[in-house]
Amino acid sequence: MIEILVGSQMGAAEYTAEQVAETLVQAGFPVRLHLTPVLEQLTRNSTWLVITSTYGAGDLPDNIQPFADQLAQDQTDLTTVSYAVITLGDSSYDTFCLAGAKLADLLTKNSAKNLGISLNIDAQCAELPEDLALAWLPQFIATQSQTNITDKI
Repeated sequence: MIEILVGSQMGAAEYTAEQVAETLVQAGFPVRLHLTPVLEQLTRNSTWLVITSTYGAGDLPDNIQPFADQLAQDQTDLTTVSYAVITLGDSSYDTFCLAGAKLADLLTKNSAKNLGISLNIDAQCAELPEDLALAWLPQFIATQSQTNITDKI
């Protein structure tokens, strides 16, 4: 199972996540999209793909902040979770893609395994965020094949 956790303030990360989810489903992977991630609703023996924007001074979007707060407070054991992060940000700010880094840090502190293939998407880039994410997706899919997901369709 691939759990896609979305943090979106203005909609770009949500649209990107929808495009990624659709492509993964077409590739035969079971996917669940969470527009308001809740820890108790996520499958633990799975891969979590966090797709989030960064706004303000490196802040998390409002819809994913409670999830981050829960991760920070509960210290939930996530040893059976692997994860990757796609972050949308603006490189003209010194907090470029900081929201994704914050979430990755929380996941790692709770013993989730970083797949090591994060993607930072720059709003200064002429390409659309969803196109950049889809170009990155084969790299992510390769990690899923290597880990031999047992519930792959």
